[in-house]
Amino acid sequence: MAEAVVRYLRDGRLDGEHAPALALEGSLQCCSLAAGAMLHVAAALASQAAAGRAQARGLVVVAFDRSPEVYLEFMRRRGLDANALNRCVRILDCYSDPLGWKQKIQNQQHQENSTKQFSTNKENITVFRNVKDVTKLMYSITELGGGFQGEGKRYFSIAVDSISSLLRHASVPSVSGLLSNLRSHEQGSSIFWLIHTDLHEPKVPRAFECLSTMVACVEPALVDPLCVESPGSMSTLEQNYSKAKFIVRLKRRNGRVKHFYEDLYVEGNDVKFDSAPASTEVNQSLVPKVQFNLELSEKERTDRANVVLPFEHQGKGEPIRIYDGRRSLPEEQRDPNLAPALVDDIVPKSGTAKGEIHYVRDSDDEQPDSDEDPDDDLDI
Repeated sequence: MAEAVVRYLRDGRLDGEHAPALALEGSLQCCSLAAGAMLHVAAALASQAAAGRAQARGLVVVAFDRSPEVYLEFMRRRGLDANALNRCVRILDCYSDPLGWKQKIQNQQHQENSTKQFSTNKENITVFRNVKDVTKLMYSITELGGGFQGEGKRYFSIAVDSISSLLRHASVPSVSGLLSNLRSHEQGSSIFWLIHTDLHEPKVPRAFECLSTMVACVEPALVDPLCVESPGSMSTLEQNYSKAKFIVRLKRRNGRVKHFYEDLYVEGNDVKFDSAPASTEVNQSLVPKVQFNLELSEKERTDRANVVLPFEHQGKGEPIRIYDGRRSLPEEQRDPNLAPALVDDIVPKSGTAKGEIHYVRDSDDEQPDSDEDPDDDLDI
């Protein structure tokens, strides 16, 4: 279902709404696979923009973790030629010289031939040398996005790779403000970013999840550690590095959240997605982890059915007739134990008042100890 994520980003924003956002979460255990998923989404979205099937005119990649050449080479392997890359892809290079140190050294030494190590002559790559200035970074992104050619309103998509590297130089509030401003920008069509969750406190990824409409988690494939490795087969560690789960939580516009996942694996220099087999393992992963059982065993169900409820009339050896609420029982079918309540002589001859409370269920469908939500059928 990675194509569904790309379609969601491709369709872009609606009038009066913020741009859709994807938070791609990975860990150090599957760092390369998370980076591959990021490259896949970026290349697929750039291909849609080049073909004119996306709302955005082009894609702006803010590269922190990888060289711009990595993105360009990957997109070339996906079928984008030089003309399409120059027309629909802009890369803000925050990888080559993020703090401007190389430029300072070059200015001090006055070596003009050293400029090639941190600048480029490609028209779709711009070097950014002050990642600590989030305001200037915002301006540079929107300036590159506004340079795409096209008729009408020129939307653009944004990819940030990665938020974890940006958080080394800026605070969480400033980075979240940057993403929020990019989502609300009038020309922003969609935005997605990568974050390594195990490099931060748990509250940090959750803060960025609140800014997104989709969350995609790249988790290691569940390989049984007790399995005996046969000669010539890959070890458990190798399998976890070559295959992972791509789990997506997508929030629809009606408020419903949809869960699905695929198998993510590396094939040569490319990233592939495969539909996961239908199994109960996926449903179990979505169940909250609690310290008690959510379902009863067969023995527990039998024991519960044999419990005598003290507040329910047991019939005293006679068959229990349950009143269904639609008709009155005939005189001969009425419970003799309830007959004293229907006669005028309620007080016994002994003069001592005596009362009884009898509970009669409306039907067998009613469970006395039911804790179901009475409004569950309203689908709230």
